[in-house]
Amino acid sequence: MTVLACAQPECAGAIEDGYCNVCGVAPAPGAVRRTAGQDAAARIDEDGGTASSGLSGRPSAGTMPSRQTGDSRRGQLGAGLVDIPPIRASDPADAVMADPQVSESRRFCSNCGQPVGRGSGETPGRTEGFCKNCGARFSFQPRLRPGELVAGQYEVLGCLAHGGLGWIYLARDRNVSDRWVVLKGLLNSGDSDAQAAAVAERRFLAEVEHPSIVRIYNFVQHPDSQTGDPTGYIVMEYVGGQSLREIVLERRKAHESLPVAHALAYAIEVLPALGYLHRLGLVYCDFKPDNVIQVEEQLKLIDLGGVRRIDDDDSPIYGTAGYQAPEVATVGPSPSSDLYTVGRALAVLTFEFSGYTGTYQHRLPDPEVVPVLAEQPSFYRLLRRATDADPRRRFAVAADMAEQMTGVLREVLSATDGTPRPSFSTRFTPELRAIGAAASADAAGTWAAPGSGEIVAGLPVPLVDSGDPAAGLLATLTTLGPRQLADALQQAIAVPGTSAGVAVGAEAYLALARARIALGDLAGAGRPLTQLAGRGLGDWRVTWYQGLIELLAGRAEKARDAFDTVLDFLPGELAPKLALGLTAEAAGDNGLAARYFGTVWTTDRTYVSAAFGLARVRLAAGDIAPAVDVLGTVPQTSTYFLAAQIAAIRARLTPSDRASLSAADIGDAGSRLEGLQLDASTRHTLAAEVLNAALSVLQAGMLGSGGRLLGCEQTDKGLRLGLERTYRALARLSATQPGRYALIDLANDVRPRTLT
Repeated sequence: MTVLACAQPECAGAIEDGYCNVCGVAPAPGAVRRTAGQDAAARIDEDGGTASSGLSGRPSAGTMPSRQTGDSRRGQLGAGLVDIPPIRASDPADAVMADPQVSESRRFCSNCGQPVGRGSGETPGRTEGFCKNCGARFSFQPRLRPGELVAGQYEVLGCLAHGGLGWIYLARDRNVSDRWVVLKGLLNSGDSDAQAAAVAERRFLAEVEHPSIVRIYNFVQHPDSQTGDPTGYIVMEYVGGQSLREIVLERRKAHESLPVAHALAYAIEVLPALGYLHRLGLVYCDFKPDNVIQVEEQLKLIDLGGVRRIDDDDSPIYGTAGYQAPEVATVGPSPSSDLYTVGRALAVLTFEFSGYTGTYQHRLPDPEVVPVLAEQPSFYRLLRRATDADPRRRFAVAADMAEQMTGVLREVLSATDGTPRPSFSTRFTPELRAIGAAASADAAGTWAAPGSGEIVAGLPVPLVDSGDPAAGLLATLTTLGPRQLADALQQAIAVPGTSAGVAVGAEAYLALARARIALGDLAGAGRPLTQLAGRGLGDWRVTWYQGLIELLAGRAEKARDAFDTVLDFLPGELAPKLALGLTAEAAGDNGLAARYFGTVWTTDRTYVSAAFGLARVRLAAGDIAPAVDVLGTVPQTSTYFLAAQIAAIRARLTPSDRASLSAADIGDAGSRLEGLQLDASTRHTLAAEVLNAALSVLQAGMLGSGGRLLGCEQTDKGLRLGLERTYRALARLSATQPGRYALIDLANDVRPRTLT
């Protein structure tokens, strides 16, 4: 990207929105263009994590000029799906505390966690002293004073906040264009060797470079102004804006929480930063709303003081009650425990989570008492998986969690405004065919639930993992039929110790199960799935295929349990929701089926099976107009558009009591038919159905005279003549002599009586 380089001496910043993103100075005349990335910055929150507040700039410049936002965007929060108001950066000098004090209610011993510095009666508590419980020294007085020069380079401007390791300070870097920086203590110890070791150990953080992670500039030591003891400081960039904690607290003042869509957008934006740390062999440890800053439309993960190496068994572990995973205290942090904290943060952001730091801190409340969880079941499933007490059932990779979050976000947004937000799944193929479409468009269709064979043949199929050892083998077998494929895979799997046997991988077992399901060999299909489980290679795909087997065996409830388990693992996927809708319908639970079909169809109009399923369950409930409406939303670009329109015509004419048909029903069916491009046979067949229904309504006195329907006068004579012509046209198209005779008989029976 081509940008304007800052012309200030020794400044490496670039001009953004009219000012340098490092020193804050306006561009000098004749500034040159260069290619560079964007730089951002960091502030400190009230609880001691690096928080929010302004742009980098020169303290001597006074109040910082405001930045013009306009319509340009610096980022696309939530994969560009959510419009979140930008938060402008402010003057960093405004963030300095005039009178830095720690309230007594927030004074705790850094060693044992017990309250310290508390007063009694009218006597205020001490700001310095020793813990009565463990004897450790405590001090809540700032150790650095305004004007003090740290490490001969960083001039202290004042305190920003107080955290677990002491005060956090705003300073300016005398060696780099007086840019704003943040100083945060590394270790509360008077041991010079320990301080030196801490500084050396944390230097790996300087190698962390990600656009959504605060930059670390330096690690320094400075003698304590009162004791002379060496103190280590981490020097980091300063980020302006607001922390997510501050954003949600503002909403709570109005008795609101963050919208689920906004919270998901924030999490989706920050997960790549956590994934980046994990790929470097690092864990963040202390993710929470306090440690994420929004500035403009960009997020920054701040406060790297708790970051440690995954294999570090000795360093202290930092975390926050209510967010930290239960196993951290015994086995230490991991990428899974980091993702646990993201799930907990999502809960805190989106609903009142009282007691989340108490005895039952690792549980989620029931949806019955939290409306948003009941309204957004996929979001609830996402939280349940992310915060499962068993690390093996959680998300293990940040990218996987972000992918499922994005699916849930699309669903949440579509449910809110009714606008579909389709996307390609990385886990499933599209549906193989529209389940129930053929029967719904058939004149003899009864709108019954589709059979298990049709469901299994039409559902999406789990995609082959391209990294699986068997992927290459399967690519060579794509032209084989189910029987040949099953034989070839069985031979490969049954030869242990050979190159083929070693390389088959999990996908070969899954493909063998799929081939045997296609052959109707349910017992044979179950064996490779059992073998996979025995080899420790089982995953959600095993459960998916077990669900297909249960469905074909006529055990709809067990099939539904299997698909429900898959959805727990993949809450952002639509394929298991479609399967659950179909199995719920098969089990007679049309209410549940309607919810799943509705969710799928509202989110993605390529799952046409969901439209036909939703129409079926609505018709079963007697809701004809809503059934017709959903069929009418099948896009014209869909292969099943005509089938859906034909089904809509027939749905309009299918009340159990013909007397309940209205003139509006007849008119709608006729209008739909006139607008379709159909072959002659189908058109005449549908015309006969519409005209017959119209004649019944007319005879019941419900169809007013006047007007025309499919070119016929809406009178007894006009409708009968139209039916006669239609039956004779169908007779001419009939392929069999008995069929022609039957249609001619119908034409003769319906023709109006005359004197000749």
